[in-house]
Amino acid sequence: MKIGIEGQRLFRTKKHGMDMVALELIRNLQEIDHENEYVIFVKPDDDDSVLKQTDNFKIVKLKGGFYPFWEQFSLPRAARENGCQILHCTSNTAPVNTQIPLVVTLHDIIYMESGYLKILKGSGTLYQKIGNIYRRLVIPRILKTSRKIITVSHFEKNRIAQFFGIKGDNRLMAVYNGVSEHFKPVTDKIELQRVKTKYKLPDHFFFFLGNTDPKKNTKGTLKAFSDFIKRSGSDYRLVMLDYDRNELDKLLIEIGDKSLIDRIILTGYVVNTDLPAIYCQSEVFLYPSLRESFGIPMLEAMACGVPVITSNTSSMPEVAGDAACIIDPFKPEEITEAMIKLINDRELRVKLISLGFEQSARFSWKAMAQNVLEIYRMVETKIN
Repeated sequence: MKIGIEGQRLFRTKKHGMDMVALELIRNLQEIDHENEYVIFVKPDDDDSVLKQTDNFKIVKLKGGFYPFWEQFSLPRAARENGCQILHCTSNTAPVNTQIPLVVTLHDIIYMESGYLKILKGSGTLYQKIGNIYRRLVIPRILKTSRKIITVSHFEKNRIAQFFGIKGDNRLMAVYNGVSEHFKPVTDKIELQRVKTKYKLPDHFFFFLGNTDPKKNTKGTLKAFSDFIKRSGSDYRLVMLDYDRNELDKLLIEIGDKSLIDRIILTGYVVNTDLPAIYCQSEVFLYPSLRESFGIPMLEAMACGVPVITSNTSSMPEVAGDAACIIDPFKPEEITEAMIKLINDRELRVKLISLGFEQSARFSWKAMAQNVLEIYRMVETKIN
């Protein structure tokens, strides 16, 4: 069987959630499947060393302009020319017109949910808004023709089934994501100091992966951190990743605490392999999102031995289990209370760290790849 996998953004230097999921899927399929042939379709970019061709894995670099054109025209044409019998699109959308049996990974349908969109009205970047419009146009059409629809949690599976009226449809399957093996406690003092110096990390800090996507609850997190500082009088800092300084200033004005900027460290983009050393030097990892389909960063933090604060909404309780401090993300005061508790309650910290190691060990990319491979076999059986 020849399987095409869409990995359009795998070679870009700044990879994020869905990119890393697709990359881990392909890497693990390379380890476990030496029978089928694979063609990986990517756009040319600078980071082309992250994935290597093997005897049964061919990499095809496709130009083709902006994302919709690449996906709707360049990708299906290249898949057909390369003789693919199945095409797996990994990032929430897919070609509307293709004769090749289609497998789609639908990570979430947040952009389809009217209630959620009302909460976020006026929020998000122009790029994010355009992307959501594109998805809203494409997804209903491709779900009608897809042979299998993969999503990443049982929560999201139920949301998709309910929203599109496909309850009981055996095409829809939940396959958990994993946590990469390099996420583990870092004990090498030289490595810890290298990362600390590189990203100008303070001695005591909370770690937050907020970005401009409104679902990340950056404003609520900043409000909680502001209240934490006022109540605790501590010298803690908040370390945030690749966040725009101007956008941050706007949020600080909205929460009424412009002086908080002096306590926030903006690292810029962090290479994935540097993340474990940041997790390990943080006191607590903050993941109080409004809505997530899975939540890989929670598991990364747990695997590194860091206590986690996360939300009681969507998939987060499913993924976190009893290994995190669960709060209502719409109530910043609950985030603040959890921060204070985890700083002061040594027994609770030890308990959550221990439970976190156990919980994160339940998720692996190899298991994910094995499940996806079985889905390919199901599709092959039906088309032969």
